[in-house]
Amino acid sequence: MDDNASNDESCNIDWDTDDEREIENLVPSSSSIFPVPNGDVNAGSGEGCSSAVSTKVRLIYDMKFPEDLVLKAIEQHGEEDPFESILNTVLSLQAIQSSPEQQQCGNSGRCSSGYDDDFLDDLSDSDSWCGSNMANTTCTSKVEDKRLLALMNMDFSVAEASIAIDRCGPEASIAELTDFITAAQMAKADEVFFKDPPDESKSKHSEKKRKLYELEMLKKRKNGAHLAEDKETIRFPKPMVGFGAPTEVGSLVLHRNLPEEATGPPYFYYENVALAPKGVWDTISSFLYDVQPEFVDSKFFSAAARKRGYVHNLPIDKRSPLLPLPPKTIHDALPMTRRWWPSWDTRTKLNCLQTCIASATLTNRIRKALEGYENDPPMNVQKFVIDECKKWNLVWVGRNKVAPLECDEVEMLLGFPKNHTRGGGISRTDRYKSLGNSFQVDTVAYHLSVLRDIFPGGINLLSLFSGIGGAEVALHRLGIRLKNVVSVEISEANQNVVRSWWEQTNQKGNLIHIADVQKLNGDKLEEFMASFGGFDLVVGGSPCNNLAGSNRHHRDGLEGEHSSLFYDYFRILDLVKGMMRGQQQSRV
Repeated sequence: MDDNASNDESCNIDWDTDDEREIENLVPSSSSIFPVPNGDVNAGSGEGCSSAVSTKVRLIYDMKFPEDLVLKAIEQHGEEDPFESILNTVLSLQAIQSSPEQQQCGNSGRCSSGYDDDFLDDLSDSDSWCGSNMANTTCTSKVEDKRLLALMNMDFSVAEASIAIDRCGPEASIAELTDFITAAQMAKADEVFFKDPPDESKSKHSEKKRKLYELEMLKKRKNGAHLAEDKETIRFPKPMVGFGAPTEVGSLVLHRNLPEEATGPPYFYYENVALAPKGVWDTISSFLYDVQPEFVDSKFFSAAARKRGYVHNLPIDKRSPLLPLPPKTIHDALPMTRRWWPSWDTRTKLNCLQTCIASATLTNRIRKALEGYENDPPMNVQKFVIDECKKWNLVWVGRNKVAPLECDEVEMLLGFPKNHTRGGGISRTDRYKSLGNSFQVDTVAYHLSVLRDIFPGGINLLSLFSGIGGAEVALHRLGIRLKNVVSVEISEANQNVVRSWWEQTNQKGNLIHIADVQKLNGDKLEEFMASFGGFDLVVGGSPCNNLAGSNRHHRDGLEGEHSSLFYDYFRILDLVKGMMRGQQQSRV
């Protein structure tokens, strides 16, 4: 992710580039030679005709939109409205018309969004997809329109083109956008997730990672698995609560059988994004002693969704939630929004909290789209607004006025104390990024709650990819004393957050920071074990950059530059298990 990304209100993109020429070749300009109504040769250029006629010609003949949609949009806006406003309405109308699920209207006459909640969850349920494009999210639709029209002229749908631009950012080339859409279509069919090992001359991975990869492939061949492709999709439980959630009566599972190799010490707890390909989860499980993942959506623990998979060897029969229970709906969590919330926005939960927020340009566009209506806006306007609100987790803060969540609101929704990420030299941009990549504390604490009875005197924790200390906060809120914590985290800003929290909460134990997980070797681990006897829990969640989100257009799975750090989690866990097994045998 780009640490230098910012939320500037504009994007200074130089269109005097090869990309501009590429787009201009694909998108006909308004001066292109097309048939025009009534033989008016000047209509296309805008000379000698009204603004409405010029707009109509551009949309129908140059851009090939259906005439009935164009006329309807012009009628809604009036003849003198800017071309961009009319274009946005045409796109909204076309999206409604081409939606695979037509609007379902109830007795009230209002219509729901053409997208279902699961679809929008899938679009937004990645911590990292917009991290590298934070500066670009504020780009105006002038840039996006050219790319959108180029993709539409290549016979991609409006929905596919819009999602590609949202995910890849306005600076992405047409080739990158088409690659993204093609890859997303292939991913939808769940095609190849395994591939041959990277070429030696191009590989960025260490020899150890290559050997781990080859061992995994050997293991699968030995078991008769098909390496060429894996066409099975992950079947998430419904409700997606894993072995249970405190508020889901009848969902609890009290027993499971763990492979002998998976039993402690130490206990381990690994998290990654649930929407990673099934082949990736098969690999993760096979490395983590064949323990199957527990898939959980945090919307059953809080007011915001967060679909994650957890591989762990913890007991599951005596779990208990953090008290007081967190608010479960948007209005309970953010009561000040209730006053302004329109009846046609039926959201009760937020989607997955992201690493960045919507731009002021977008929220202003929504305000302008609504302010002309005394009562409920037309269905196409409702659809546009609700889709953007779902995508960006916008909430109502005034009449016709939506806004992104503030940092302290995100902290509360994720179960962190107020101002957890404030101060310590961390910027507002970095606060959103760090929170978007964190654990949901209430969910994790529910799973870790079984450790209270096992370690009444406190715990020694090895926290890999610590981030802003979600596991540490969860254990502290559970009342489990942190005796020794080795926190491995490369971000200095995140290190400062954890160190500040440690001091503010008057922790009495030892906090040790290590920056690079790849430099945590056997010698260092032996040094820690000699100092305090071993680790009770190894917790972590390696980056998902190459597994989901915008990176699906170059998704490398666990062989990706970032996501391959999973192998370091396994390497370190296996070292710790071996050393502690040796300690036990020497005592005997």
